[in-house]
Amino acid sequence: MKHKITIGLPRIHEEAGEKRDFLPAFVKALAQHNVQIVIEEGYGSGIGYSESAYLRVAPRQVRFGKAEDVFQQDYVIVLRAPREEHLRLMKSGATLISMLHYPTRPQRVQILRSLGIEAVSLDAITDDTGRRLVENLRAVGWNGMAVAMKTLEQLRPDFHDPKRPPIHVTVLGLGAVGSHAAQAAIHYASAALQRELYHQGVPGVIVRAVDFDLTPHEGYVRELLHDTDILVDATQRPDPSRPVIPNAWLAELPETAILLDLSVDPYRCDTDPIQVKGIEGIPQGNLDQYVFAPDDPAWEQVPACIQTQNRRWAISCYSWPGIYPTECMELYGKQLRPIIAQLLEAGGPRKIRAQGRYFERAISRAMLSRWQPPEE
Repeated sequence: MKHKITIGLPRIHEEAGEKRDFLPAFVKALAQHNVQIVIEEGYGSGIGYSESAYLRVAPRQVRFGKAEDVFQQDYVIVLRAPREEHLRLMKSGATLISMLHYPTRPQRVQILRSLGIEAVSLDAITDDTGRRLVENLRAVGWNGMAVAMKTLEQLRPDFHDPKRPPIHVTVLGLGAVGSHAAQAAIHYASAALQRELYHQGVPGVIVRAVDFDLTPHEGYVRELLHDTDILVDATQRPDPSRPVIPNAWLAELPETAILLDLSVDPYRCDTDPIQVKGIEGIPQGNLDQYVFAPDDPAWEQVPACIQTQNRRWAISCYSWPGIYPTECMELYGKQLRPIIAQLLEAGGPRKIRAQGRYFERAISRAMLSRWQPPEE
């Protein structure tokens, strides 16, 4: 008898504010491929869905189980990368589909390979032009900038004063995330707030974009920082061991300046060389806390190999789209459906052709077995 393909949908075992589980509509789409689906108990509860909501869409193909059971399936689909202890529950030869960020998570890559797990990294699924097919980058730029603007409004007594100068936003990197952040900044990340300030005669926002060819020039960058009110890291760095803005340069910023982390690269002191965020020293935030005052205890928890002497208000969140989890997962579900369909119809990742059809090519680029670190 032919083995029936099984799919596991585990919960994200991270901070309490992380509520992003796939919606019943996505499970219904999976069930159309004649698979068995094992869902972790409590799935969807954070966004208002009961187990019965998932059972209704495919009663013969869906069952609920413990995490240990869910991770034992042929395919495991979860938005955020599982912890190592959960990866070790997976079968050798199984396929993990998740946001894995191969270039900046070498230890994760090593663990997956040592366990014999194939992986398809959602952040690496791209079309033939390099455009990501599973992304919510607009939400990254707009959600992060909305929090930054609200924080600046609270810090600046003159924020609504027609006599104040324009707000200056400096964006490091102008790829997709940086472009969305720049667009959000011009509008205060709020059309209502922009209209209100406009009718009050308050000057607007000036956005300056800085790319890799300027950032090595310390004098120019330090001069830009003098009047920067919001400094945004939206970079994609080939070398995560070197910050774009060393902590020492933050001394140039106004005391009320905001540091906005949209790249959310990790700190690693146990690698050689170490890994550092684009803006050196700022804490790593999550959905439970993403705003940090200069005296927040989180600054003291930054790894010891990182410089943190110069501090400003910092805003960082591992999952910016997760601020609105239902809308986020509705979008990801729609984007993922044709990709999962292609993977299942092909008969698994081993049968995905690098020069095959459109979605095969996209999946091939994201497969761990075919990924190599970029050249030095």
